[in-house]
Amino acid sequence: MLSLIAVGATGSTLNNLLSFLGSESIGELNSLASQIAISVLSPENESHNLTRGPIVSFVNGAWVDRRFDLKPSFEKIVKDVYHATAKKVDFANQANQVVDEVNFWIGNATKGLIRNLIQPGILGSDTALVLANALYFKGAWDQKFDSSKTVSKNFHLLNGQTVKIPYMTSRDHAQHYYGSFDDYKVLKMSYQNGQDTRRFSMYFFLPNARNGLQNLVDKFKANPMVLNNPVQVQKRWLTHLWLPKFKFSFEFEALQAMHELGHEEQLFNNLGHLTEMVDSPQSPLISKLLHKSFIEVNEEGTKAAASSVAIVEMKCASRPGFPSFEADHPFLFTIKEENSGIVFFVGAVLNPLLVS
Repeated sequence: MLSLIAVGATGSTLNNLLSFLGSESIGELNSLASQIAISVLSPENESHNLTRGPIVSFVNGAWVDRRFDLKPSFEKIVKDVYHATAKKVDFANQANQVVDEVNFWIGNATKGLIRNLIQPGILGSDTALVLANALYFKGAWDQKFDSSKTVSKNFHLLNGQTVKIPYMTSRDHAQHYYGSFDDYKVLKMSYQNGQDTRRFSMYFFLPNARNGLQNLVDKFKANPMVLNNPVQVQKRWLTHLWLPKFKFSFEFEALQAMHELGHEEQLFNNLGHLTEMVDSPQSPLISKLLHKSFIEVNEEGTKAAASSVAIVEMKCASRPGFPSFEADHPFLFTIKEENSGIVFFVGAVLNPLLVS
């Protein structure tokens, strides 16, 4: 979403967004968006045969108030690069209908996994533009787990307590992609791809210490490219493998999160530099940046979805020798396409029993 916002920015706001996104120019961002669309995303629908590879879809949409027109340069990139549909609406008199329409669009794009991201009352007469995107992923494990071997076992929470949760297990002495580092270990689980040239995997980053999640997060924050670069794992015999089944959703307002991280003022401090989206003498303002994500991991594979909405207003408002992987305490995970190095989902599991 920030890439699309950057297309409509100029001056210091654009420079701050490019720096935050790690890009040199709008052209580089647009090139990356085109590369992802061509090499990573799949146009197949739910009837797609999963043995040919995971379903991965990403769509963009724009709803502009009838009082304004999108600037031609912005509209061209929105349609040609981000393949977004743009629709004229009446925020002043039909705000609730637009809320329902955008929520329905998101729900349809995520196969019902993301619902009601925008709450009634958020849109109104000051709203000039709503930008939305939706990402959907569904993949089957290359080596599925036997559900009859799923067992209950303790999971150790950060507060020292334990909860009983279902663990997926593999047979003794199975081979898996595994890596061991100074203070954490990594497991890579591949998804079926058949003849598909895309190669998706899910990575589980398990701290050695039961309370080591924050230290691991801090390590990756200091060197975020660790998640994008190839992870050094090898096929190893594991004495046993225990992975939690989990399903949860997470929702937050990104502007507030960026403010707490010290990024909001840096990115959006000059409202007059968000002028390349719509034709208007007034200065635009990103009033809300909503995000919601969902993931479910079970014996068959993974379903995941994410959606972001930007609301633009006008300024007026073990055995020796064989390791094991027992994810019985909080851990990080990523879902990544191996050829491109693009990470689609990043998350942490603190308690597999919690669903939100």
